[in-house]
Amino acid sequence: QVRLIESGGGVVQAGGSLRLSCVVSGSTFSRYALGWFRQAPGKVREFVTAITWSSDSTYYVDSVKGRFTISRDNAKKSAYLQMNSLKPEDTAVYYCAAGDPEQTTAGLRIQPWAWGQGTQVIVSS
Repeated sequence: QVRLIESGGGVVQAGGSLRLSCVVSGSTFSRYALGWFRQAPGKVREFVTAITWSSDSTYYVDSVKGRFTISRDNAKKSAYLQMNSLKPEDTAVYYCAAGDPEQTTAGLRIQPWAWGQGTQVIVSS
């Protein structure tokens, strides 16, 4: 089985930064995409960002463009989410996902087949 483990969440003041990490373990045979989703209290899970295996394509939801950066290190089977200029509305549980990449007219998407357990990010005002 494929497992994903996130880390790096915490409490930060508005304007601050956090870096989330996601480590993938288990057998993976495909050139899988990695992505981050988030779920705020009382809201549905939201797709935030994704990156292809070769890092040649990324996608960001409009609300995080220019503030968040996704990256990956295939040798370490890891993905990272650098979050800068954090806002209270970024408060959520952040989930890492591995899946199949899909290029759409709206940009890169990911079809997840494995999820992490989530890491909490709280941004205080």
